[in-house]
Amino acid sequence: MYNAKISGIASYVPDDILDNEMLSKMVDTNDEWITTRVGIKERRVLKDESKGSSFLGAKAVEKLLSETGTSPEEIELLICGTSNPDYRFPSTASIIAHDCGLTKCYAYDIQAACAGFIVSLQAARAYISAGLYKKVIVVCAEKMTSMVDYQDRATCPLFGDAAAAVLMEPTEEPVGVIDGEFHIDGSGLPHLLMKAGGSARPASLETVANREHFVYQEGRVVYKNAVRDMLGSTLSVMKRNNLSVEEIDWLVPHQANLRIIEAVAGRTKIDERKVLVDIQSYGNTSAASIPLCLDDYKYRLKKGDKILLTAFGAGFTWGAMYLIWAFDTKPTKEQIKRDKDEEKRREKERKEREKVEKEKEKENKGTENKATE
Repeated sequence: MYNAKISGIASYVPDDILDNEMLSKMVDTNDEWITTRVGIKERRVLKDESKGSSFLGAKAVEKLLSETGTSPEEIELLICGTSNPDYRFPSTASIIAHDCGLTKCYAYDIQAACAGFIVSLQAARAYISAGLYKKVIVVCAEKMTSMVDYQDRATCPLFGDAAAAVLMEPTEEPVGVIDGEFHIDGSGLPHLLMKAGGSARPASLETVANREHFVYQEGRVVYKNAVRDMLGSTLSVMKRNNLSVEEIDWLVPHQANLRIIEAVAGRTKIDERKVLVDIQSYGNTSAASIPLCLDDYKYRLKKGDKILLTAFGAGFTWGAMYLIWAFDTKPTKEQIKRDKDEEKRREKERKEREKVEKEKEKENKGTENKATE
């Protein structure tokens, strides 16, 4: 049986940026409020209303084919993870395949919300391990801003548009997707959903007037479940594969909220320097967030690196995946500078935390002394 490895990765984000200052002119919010609560500074927006998620996905796939030197005719299967299909039918995957000239492949969508990448990766792994296909593309494409209510200050700062794609191929080397576990709990339905537009509640004048065609989220419930379930599935995969914290090279969580990322990473005891985060630049891009983050930091990833992926989304659906990276990417000068700047930022934050902790300790001692006088 072959392993299924990621042999290439690429991503695409729109040029237009919506930063927190711009957003504060649209809704009652500000940069400090957004940054301290979710860690987002800006997000990308596909402004062209005539283009949907397939446009983003096609751009990522075209870049992937170019960078891996793969011809469109070589691709046998394309799986698209998305919660924002261009249409209820046909599939967004079929549109991407057509636009990219993938004339010899089959294509279909997977709807697993923010867990869409790892779920789609597991499906691709199964096809390759079974010997059914040799070249499979997994692309996650999300025009999230198409379902954002810019009158809702609680949710509109969270989301951005993006797509990312990976090429999966068989290998006899000990690299690729090693293990994964996935869960579903339908009781999460009322806490995170789009209330209208489906067969259970079709579009009507009433649903439009009630603004029911946008993301609805109960933040506290989602936060609690996301931290618990991402952590639980991550620890489970680690235990099943006898992985110690020290053996993990990288943790790549779904980029939903910086506080969720920090809570999950902190409780796994994985060094924060091994946790890949780019939510500050793109916001929550749903299924695209993990592959976008992997592509953003692929210059750090080395062949043989042990990587954990974990995600949580509407359903509720969640899971974790363990993979071993299969190729090296040489960093650019800009990327080297970025890493140095990030290390300086982390060191500054560490010193600030130590200062705050010392001040709190001093205050506590002062309170104790007064109590004993």
